[in-house]
Amino acid sequence: MIRVVVVDDHAMVRAGLVSLLEAAGDITVVAQAADGEDAITVATEARPDVVLMDLSMPVMDGVAATSALLDVMPDLRVVVLTSFSDRGRVTAALEAGAVGYQLKDGEPASLLAAVRAAAAGQAPLDPRVAQVLLPTRGQRAGDGLSSREEQVLRLVADGLANKQIARALGITERTVKAHLGKVFRELGVADRTSAALWARDHLG
Repeated sequence: MIRVVVVDDHAMVRAGLVSLLEAAGDITVVAQAADGEDAITVATEARPDVVLMDLSMPVMDGVAATSALLDVMPDLRVVVLTSFSDRGRVTAALEAGAVGYQLKDGEPASLLAAVRAAAAGQAPLDPRVAQVLLPTRGQRAGDGLSSREEQVLRLVADGLANKQIARALGITERTVKAHLGKVFRELGVADRTSAALWARDHLG
């Protein structure tokens, strides 16, 4: 069973999400929270696999809560579920460590697929969100990579795991994951295998 915490400041939205998730059969909702601060408390206690995180909430917003949660639970998979699809919010959420970004007006089946994908280690982005992140005209995929991100990508292509990459570069595993998230978005890929294949084709 995939263990999920649902975070949203609207009780009716939370109830609908719980019903949808519990009906899936392979997902169980282990806790709920109405704001980011509460999310940190319940997720730390419940130890879920995935957190569905709203962005706009009182007390502490979803971006701050995502960053704080990943400080104490670096292996947690956070999927943002929100109404906002502007580039600024999307980028802020992903840079905070969210692995997925889904929109509330999407299909229920897409949300279930996103939860399963996140639990499996993938990065589920709503296609409309992915479109927002595509390189602008004249910019090629990979042009926006920093030298450190390129280093991480080369080590991924060499078959190193995150822990090995962290040790090789003298950084934390969480920093490696943050770099990989940026790499995936820059290249327009969803997993490290695709990123490795891109690196072999383009980095030599």
